[in-house]
Amino acid sequence: MSKDEQKIIVVERDKLFKNDYFQGFSSNEKIDYESRILSNLKIMKRGDAEEDPSHKQPIGYISILNPGKKEIFVYQRSSKDKEYGEKRLQGKLSFGVGGHIEDFEYKTENPIKESTSRELFQEIEIIGNAKNPIVLGYINDDKDSVGKVHFGLWYVVSSDKIFKVIPKDKEIERGEMMHIEKLEEIIFSPDYEFEGWSKILLEPLKEYFNRF
Repeated sequence: MSKDEQKIIVVERDKLFKNDYFQGFSSNEKIDYESRILSNLKIMKRGDAEEDPSHKQPIGYISILNPGKKEIFVYQRSSKDKEYGEKRLQGKLSFGVGGHIEDFEYKTENPIKESTSRELFQEIEIIGNAKNPIVLGYINDDKDSVGKVHFGLWYVVSSDKIFKVIPKDKEIERGEMMHIEKLEEIIFSPDYEFEGWSKILLEPLKEYFNRF
């Protein structure tokens, strides 16, 4: 089956935002968008959804953190066509692991969490003891072609017992646990190309680390 024919979970933009639209980041302490998505799920072909800004594709965007060391897993998406088909994100750096919610997850208790667990298992191996993912907030970026049709749910796997993260999927070219100070130095540098969602999450990430 081609990527365009793949069936995924979407939500109507109007039902997602109602009267509380935001651009950038919104903390989960303000509005529970996760529950709103779960109450308004639809199934659509991915090819149709990519061209339809009246719908948003929910994406679990998972960051792996060691708060004690102030480190986060940063990786580069593969730049090879056969290993990473989404050309708009090819080769870009990111600190969010995740993907689309597929139709077979529709009838599970929580399709979003089901999807995040599947993506974590498929894409990376965590060396150490990791806690279950928790949602910290949401990402909406209507300023670019990817963001217009996607909506991010920012989950973190956060534990001082995370020592190393090993990429398992060919879609990840390379990755490392990186200190927040180094991330700050490079994320807006012209020598590095980070995807938009990671840039949006830099300040919320710093605030999260400051809790520890």
